[in-house]
Amino acid sequence: MVLPIEAKRELIDINHPEISIRRQCELLQLNRSSYYYHPRPYYVSDDDLFLMNEIDKLYVDFPFYGTRKMAKHLGNKLDLKLGRKKMRRLMGLLGLQAIYAKPNTSEPHPENDVYPYLLKGITAGYPNHIWGTDITYIRVKGSWMYLVAIMDWYSRYVIAWDLGDTLEADFCVRNLQRAMEIAIPMYHNSDQGSQFTSQDYLNVLLANPEIKISMDGRGRYLDNIFTERLWRSVKQEEIYLHDYYSPAEVRKGLTRYFYKYNYVRVHEALNYAIPVDIYQGKPIPKN
Repeated sequence: MVLPIEAKRELIDINHPEISIRRQCELLQLNRSSYYYHPRPYYVSDDDLFLMNEIDKLYVDFPFYGTRKMAKHLGNKLDLKLGRKKMRRLMGLLGLQAIYAKPNTSEPHPENDVYPYLLKGITAGYPNHIWGTDITYIRVKGSWMYLVAIMDWYSRYVIAWDLGDTLEADFCVRNLQRAMEIAIPMYHNSDQGSQFTSQDYLNVLLANPEIKISMDGRGRYLDNIFTERLWRSVKQEEIYLHDYYSPAEVRKGLTRYFYKYNYVRVHEALNYAIPVDIYQGKPIPKN
């Protein structure tokens, strides 16, 4: 089992008489920058939290909006003058980027490895053929959280999901470990975000040499469309219908939703079958 960053930090003995911190980091396969960095809560005003919620709602319907269109559309809607600089900052906090062809769709950490895109011309043909993962923003009263999910592209079944209060890689690593207790995919696809290119995340995948690691590359802006559609469903059918006041309420609501999504809700893309049935081996109904 690969230890998350926080667990590795706790193993460092700053007073060790023989082994330096640098050497301890090497032995634990922990970047020294990760050891010295401790995320701090980011203060956001109530006004900015309101705008972030409005941006999130608008993004679900218009995921191709960049900062300029988002500022114009939201400014007209709210009768406010919003600039691109402010919009860029708030969309960055939400982890949102316009979905369209652009030179670089995701920024990996400069020290992290990036893998090529392997899925050109390949269509998911059976359960656990291709897994995709991504992160989205979840609003909470007075703050926000981040949701990560791993989806089986063939069946649309959500293998595992988890929540984090920062964009550190830990909750993504934990979610991957949980998913791989259920099954092992042939392909694992993600964007090049720092969470998925972190060594802790990659080590979990590399411990299973049968997995082929694929990452969305330059110009591959529609490759994770299945997960984008999942986010749209989650937000319209659950998040926007409730006002969450605590992380516990968010987790309870999403637990309820993903159960229905996997085990009750029919999917048009599956010819109105239920994801769990397809994931467990039933054929997709014919038209």
